[in-house]
Amino acid sequence: MTMPPTVAALDHLVLTVADIDATLRFYTQVMGMRAETFRPADGSSRHALSFGAQKINLHPATAPFDPKAAHPGPGTADLCFLTGTPLADWQAHLAACGVAVEEGPVPRTGATGPILSLYIRDPDGNLIEISTRADRI
Repeated sequence: MTMPPTVAALDHLVLTVADIDATLRFYTQVMGMRAETFRPADGSSRHALSFGAQKINLHPATAPFDPKAAHPGPGTADLCFLTGTPLADWQAHLAACGVAVEEGPVPRTGATGPILSLYIRDPDGNLIEISTRADRI
């Protein structure tokens, strides 16, 4: 029996959002991501958020782009982002931005081992986990 093909990394994911501008503000001002406008092959103008070697493409809930998830909708995501910044610094930053921490810091298990996490919500109610690897705490 041959081994199945494998994937190497996550290139991007899509968030379906109620308000593109509010989402761009939150992720740039609170999460430190970079806003981008790009033009796919169909010539339309779309928005994305970049960080590291990844990006989040934004689809408006009123008219998500095809192809799309079977049931796209705002507030359906649960995302975990790794950071090299101490969580105490994040807590101060979130407080200054008026963003409530729902839970944390709490120990969790990430893709490569133990992490310490804070939980917040974005403008659509998506659960956002900000985590440091336990070996970097």
